[in-house]
Amino acid sequence: MSGGVSKNTEGAREPPWLHVRREAFEYGMLPLPSLLHSDVVTGLRNLRVKLLQQAPSISTWPLSITANASHSTPASGGRERVGTEGIAAALEVAEAHAHLVLDTLASVLNEEGAGVDPLAITPVTEIDSVGADIDELLIFLYIQTYRRVPSRPHRGAADVADVWPSTSAIDGFLPALSSMQVRSSTMSRRSMPGQAEEEVNQLTYVQKHLPNLLNLLAETTEDEDSSIKVITAEQFEHLGLLLKAKNADMELVQLSQAAPFFANSDPDMPAAPVPVTQVLEWVQQHMCAASESLRETSLGKEEKVVKDVGPAETLSSEVVDVTMADATASPASPTPSNARTILVPNGVLHLSKDWRPEGMTFVDGIMKASVLKREDDIKGDSVKVAHCHDSVVYVLAPMKYVSVFGCSDSIVMLGAVGKAVRVEYCERVQVIVPTARITIANCRECVFYLGVNQRPLFTGDNHNLQVAPYNTFYPELEAHLAQVGVDATVNRWDRILTLGVVEPHDAFIHPASSPDVQTEGATQLPPEKFVTFSVPNWNKTDSDQLLTRANPFLLPKPYLLAQQHRCKAAEILKQNLRTALLEEGKKRELISAIHGHFRDWLFASGNIRQIYDLQALDRLDSSNSME
Repeated sequence: MSGGVSKNTEGAREPPWLHVRREAFEYGMLPLPSLLHSDVVTGLRNLRVKLLQQAPSISTWPLSITANASHSTPASGGRERVGTEGIAAALEVAEAHAHLVLDTLASVLNEEGAGVDPLAITPVTEIDSVGADIDELLIFLYIQTYRRVPSRPHRGAADVADVWPSTSAIDGFLPALSSMQVRSSTMSRRSMPGQAEEEVNQLTYVQKHLPNLLNLLAETTEDEDSSIKVITAEQFEHLGLLLKAKNADMELVQLSQAAPFFANSDPDMPAAPVPVTQVLEWVQQHMCAASESLRETSLGKEEKVVKDVGPAETLSSEVVDVTMADATASPASPTPSNARTILVPNGVLHLSKDWRPEGMTFVDGIMKASVLKREDDIKGDSVKVAHCHDSVVYVLAPMKYVSVFGCSDSIVMLGAVGKAVRVEYCERVQVIVPTARITIANCRECVFYLGVNQRPLFTGDNHNLQVAPYNTFYPELEAHLAQVGVDATVNRWDRILTLGVVEPHDAFIHPASSPDVQTEGATQLPPEKFVTFSVPNWNKTDSDQLLTRANPFLLPKPYLLAQQHRCKAAEILKQNLRTALLEEGKKRELISAIHGHFRDWLFASGNIRQIYDLQALDRLDSSNSME
């Protein structure tokens, strides 16, 4: 089974099924220490007071905000939103960092179904005019305590070699790897726990922190006997940042309408508030893994079922390590014959042989080849390009989220990405992408050709990175940009934002004397080194007037002049060759010498393989179009 989830997968729990939304965890983490509190719940409750003080009156917000927000009432919706200035004042951070918080929240909000916050569907360049719902902002700030599963528990030289499949000038302590070792290294990384482990970790995190999250949203009511904490349908809907609900037909439904105590309520006749304990119990009964029935066992112990957190238990705000024995999606059962077993921290994870995350397309482990993915090849709205070496990857489709992980010596050309791109642990890779947002972490000697609406974020252990303006196009590009909401008139490729310090246990080994090394950003690619990347025209329908025929992102003048100078020089050389007064035999010798040098360059650079790959892709595309 791959792709979607079957009803049998969820058979251990009754519908509706609640799945954790991976986007908030994979694209929403920010390296801002000011976002963390020693006591998260108390700190965020105090922050709520400050945010409410900074929230402008309803009259200053566009009318569409309160009209379109399904879980904000006209009386309170405007006063419960806050923009960049208010976030900066409440968090006591620079406005650039406050805008990053607002923008990152906008990128991970759920935009499917009926309960959509207006910030999720606002054009990237206009989010300040909409602001954030304070409750959703608080949940977003809470999950900054989430810690991603480390790719490896130790970071010795052998482990670094397993991440970086070839050496560079700054890797003097690593031995050179043969092509066979590179292939073996890449295959070992493919068998390492990755997306499956991360999904289980996300599920565990939400399960453990759900009592705190509900208490953060709850309000206290006084009755004759005592005070109790209750949740309204509006407040419960804010958990849509972290959870999505599916019915028995595997259709997405609004979170509050999936809960029996809030179902069929409307703004004019809202359902009565429900005690937090009742909401917590219901969510725990219906929460499960999204992609597959992820099952685990603790090392050296018998298989266990998830231990639900009791309704009355309030977890410590302190971040703790989660164990795999606390995260399972279904009762334990014998490991199927087609299962794949992988070691993970604190346990063993069993998953089916062809396990794939729901709603995600993988381009994984491409070695010394070129690969093309078009719209018909993309399942879901997320793509992960992982562990590709010495290859060229084309993903020419509109997408919401893209992750590029662990690639080396490759070119990755992406279609329009409407929400966010994240590039991690890559070396000597060229990434070409038009997107709303991009984050680069723990990369070396890479070049990023960007058409980006927000400032590129650099964090982690980066070395020798360069940025340049977007340098290509393909026939469907402008249609894809419009489909995902990327504005080609706005390109902030050169306004990079660098945040955080290097975490010694997250990337490479650093000298003990410099534990707080500041994150390195990127320099601008010199204009004389800027070249246009030519995408083969697999689409032969030139009669279509809607096809993109030029780069829709305007080039800065220095890069445009450098490009024109290079084109002019090439044209002069061709003209001189045409008009050279040479004997016929000398002309043939000159042409033969030029062809010979070009052929030698093709073989020496490895580009001859790409030509064969492109011819094969062209034949495949032609045969598919004939069918």
